[in-house]
Amino acid sequence: MTEVTAEDAPPRPGPQGDISPEQVREHLRRRAVFLRELAEARELRRRVTPHRSRRARIHAALRRRTFRIN
Repeated sequence: MTEVTAEDAPPRPGPQGDISPEQVREHLRRRAVFLRELAEARELRRRVTPHRSRRARIHAALRRRTFRIN
């Protein structure tokens, strides 16, 4: 088994701007699509399983009541 050292690793783009502006735009576009779909999936899950969101609201209320300072 061979060990991979830092010298053997392929160069990774860093914050210096080793990647082109087109690649940055494509990355940001894909990230925006991913985050949009993630938010949509969370919203759908919240609507499809209302008992879970209701349970979460009840538990959050209980936690707030438990840690209230007089």
